Amino acid sequence: MTTPTPATRLNRPALRPVWQTIHDRLSSGRPVARVRLGPLDDEQREALADLMGWDRLPDTHPTLTLTHLQAALAETSPLTLTEILTHIIGPLHDRAGDRHRRNNERAALWEWLDNHPTIHAQPALLAWTAHCRTTGLIDNSTTRTRALLTSALTVLSALPASGEPLPHFAARLVHGNSHALDDGTRLSTLTLRALATLYDQDPPESAQQRRALWTRAGVADDGLSTTVLAAGLRPTGSGLLSQLTTLSTEAGHATSLTLAQLRTPEDFGLPDGHVHITENPTIMAMALNRFGRRCPALVCTSGWPNSAAIHLLRLLAEKGATLHYHGDFDGEGIRIAAHVMDKTSAMPWQMAATNYLDALSLNPRGPSIGRLTPVPWDPALTTAMTEHGTAVLEETVASALLDDLAR
Repeated sequence: MTTPTPATRLNRPALRPVWQTIHDRLSSGRPVARVRLGPLDDEQREALADLMGWDRLPDTHPTLTLTHLQAALAETSPLTLTEILTHIIGPLHDRAGDRHRRNNERAALWEWLDNHPTIHAQPALLAWTAHCRTTGLIDNSTTRTRALLTSALTVLSALPASGEPLPHFAARLVHGNSHALDDGTRLSTLTLRALATLYDQDPPESAQQRRALWTRAGVADDGLSTTVLAAGLRPTGSGLLSQLTTLSTEAGHATSLTLAQLRTPEDFGLPDGHVHITENPTIMAMALNRFGRRCPALVCTSGWPNSAAIHLLRLLAEKGATLHYHGDFDGEGIRIAAHVMDKTSAMPWQMAATNYLDALSLNPRGPSIGRLTPVPWDPALTTAMTEHGTAVLEETVASALLDDLAR
């Protein structure tokens, strides 16, 4: 069946402004009963009067009731108003529906980002997701934005890296594209901003600052200068790593292990299977003073863990060790703890709200907690620290930690 064509007089140039205005209004997606036209010139007014069967010319800005228009059209054409508009102007749109759909797509995108496992594990990154939301969509496309964010989250979940060069690291994670994290790319800028948020520093502005941030995250780390402190390790293996740590333990000393040494493959299991992690070297020094060669297995991150620290902890966990982490009760300490627990299988060690309140009752004076982000393992700790606003540094609870190790 052939679709009928509008009568020639309906498609004449003088009526096109009328059809265009009606088309625009109906494409809004909202109910339309009447349309204000104009300004119309004399020829257009005559054409409209002829179309409607009026005996006089309308003014230059007439208001046209659609029911009257449809009735007039029914007398001269078998086509409906919608069919006429489609033939002359093009298909009608639904801008309201399109806006609603786009709003839903954006809302779903930001909800997905805020609830992503990487964000959930490290709530400090919620400030980064808020920035992403403020920046808006890439090229007004939720699909392209989600793809970029997915790549950024993939990179973040793989950090700290194990000292890979940046191109090799990028190729491994981003669809084989060794240039995906080159300086100035959207993905590099987005990822570095997330790292700056995580480390609570300003976004890098210079190439030197960007390189330093990548290095801090373990990308292209020097295998010799990147080290981690360990004490009390008595591994079951016989390789160089096992010999170094065992000799130091027997002498009552800590060992500074390089990333290069940790990369040497060997059996590195622990007979007792428990490793306690501290944020500050002072705790390890006090433990060695108290326990000497009987010191329990300890690893110190010395603040934010570098790639050597994460590598060692993962190596120990792979061999069956249970990891227990303690750090400062302040904003940065909470972010470091969340980071360690996300990147390894570590569990909190005396890091609950009750531990904080007990320590605070003994040491009520302390520095400010700084910027506090949610505590993933104990929401009550967030509440307690927010209420009191006082930090409890790890050194002030050293005796309780050592007593726990002694047990």
